[in-house]
Amino acid sequence: MLIVGIAGGTGSGKTTVVNKLMKEFPNGEIAVIPQDAYYRDNSHIPPAEREKINFDHPDSLEFSLLIRHLRELRDGRAVEMPVYSYLTCLRSKETIPVRPAKVIVVEGILILSDAELRDMFDIRVFVDADADDRLGRVIQRDILERGRSLLMVLERYHDTVKPSHLQFIEPSKRYADIIIPGGGENEVGIKVLVSIIEKHLAEKEESGETDPEGKV
Repeated sequence: MLIVGIAGGTGSGKTTVVNKLMKEFPNGEIAVIPQDAYYRDNSHIPPAEREKINFDHPDSLEFSLLIRHLRELRDGRAVEMPVYSYLTCLRSKETIPVRPAKVIVVEGILILSDAELRDMFDIRVFVDADADDRLGRVIQRDILERGRSLLMVLERYHDTVKPSHLQFIEPSKRYADIIIPGGGENEVGIKVLVSIIEKHLAEKEESGETDPEGKV
């Protein structure tokens, strides 16, 4: 099993990169675990207070559960991935089953900021993008998908997103093995990543390395 971590700022194009990777490995070879599924459950916090949560701070995430799930997948056991709602800031009672695969892709803004999680990745990727481009994508996404007004998005960006990016996310870029500038539209960068994944898989096949289910 190959574990790939894909980090980058909010709106940098991480999801686009992941989707393009899945098109290159279409036969169930890739399982994707989004960091966003592992935000802490906030049912103990009043609804008005939940809106003030800084989702760009490492403390908002349950890294220990994500790490445990990756270890279980690496050992050949399926896991039940949480489902998190940005609208309610709560975890759903439902979960999503994730089975071991040849490649596990973990995607999220803060995944390179945690040392224990970072050490589990065979390949560390940082998707880089211009701050103005990222802001434009954040505005569009938060209005359409998360029910926020333009004013709410801009206030959140200046109060939490931008400061946390400078404090936690941008510094984590130094841990990346591969930096893809220009976001998800960098076809050359994505092809380089695909070729590196293919090379790693080929090396594992040649060495006879398999996981407990007999997959590479």
